[in-house]
Amino acid sequence: MRVQQYAEDALTVTLGQNIDETINTQLVQLKEKFVELDFEGVLDIVISYTSLIIYFDVLRADVKAMKSALEEMKQEELSTTPSSYKVVEIPVCYGGEFGPDIKKFEKSGLSETDVIELHSNKEYLVYMLGFMPGFPYLGGLDERLYKDRLDSPRTRIPAGSVGIGGQQTGMYPFTSPGGWNLLGRTPIPLYDKNRDHAILYGAGDRIVYKAIDEDEYYRLEQAYYDGAYEVKVIDDRGEANDD
Repeated sequence: MRVQQYAEDALTVTLGQNIDETINTQLVQLKEKFVELDFEGVLDIVISYTSLIIYFDVLRADVKAMKSALEEMKQEELSTTPSSYKVVEIPVCYGGEFGPDIKKFEKSGLSETDVIELHSNKEYLVYMLGFMPGFPYLGGLDERLYKDRLDSPRTRIPAGSVGIGGQQTGMYPFTSPGGWNLLGRTPIPLYDKNRDHAILYGAGDRIVYKAIDEDEYYRLEQAYYDGAYEVKVIDDRGEANDD
C-alpha cells in the first residue's frame, strides 16, 4: 500500500499493479474506512483499478491528518471478502439495430444465441466508473467474448448501449462517440438525476444482464417513464429492494 500526493488537491492510495478482484474489494473497504473518519473538506473519493483517489478542498482539508490516517491504515489487515455490495439487474435487448456487432462472433463459431447466453445471466464485478458518469468497467467476461475495440470508433453510440471492449464489458449511460463492440441496449436510463440514486451501481457492486426481446424493450421503456417500472436491486444478503 502506497500513499502519495496525487495533485495539489488530491491524494492517492495504491494497492497493486494488476486488475484483480481482491484489490477491488480492499479498495472499497479503504474507501469505507476513510469515509467513516469524516474529514472536513473531502470533495470526492474515486476508485480505479488499483488505487483510491481522494479529492479535497485545499483551503479546508487537513492534508497532514489525512495522510497520517492513511498511513495508519497500512497496518490494518484488509479482508479479501466483500463486506457488502448490490446486485443490479439490467434488462438488455440483444442484436438487431441495438447490437450491430453481435454477428462478428460468428467468425469464431458463436451464434447470436450463444453470445446472448454467454453474456447474460451472470454477475459482473464493477471495477470502477469512468469515461462518463455511470459508465461501468466490468470484470468477469467470458474469454470467448473478448473482442478488440473498433479500429474506427463510431461517432454516435446511443445511450443505454451495452458493449465489449477487449476483455471488458460495459454500458454507455449517454449518447456519445465510442469504440466498443455493441451487443445490445437497455431501455432503462443508466443515469437519471430524478432517481434517489442517479447512478444505480458503484465500484464493488455487481451487474447482471437479463435478455429481453424487442417488444419487452419498448414496454419497459414506456413503463419506466410512466413510473411503473422499478429497477431490480438485490443486496448481498439476497434481500430485494427498489431504487
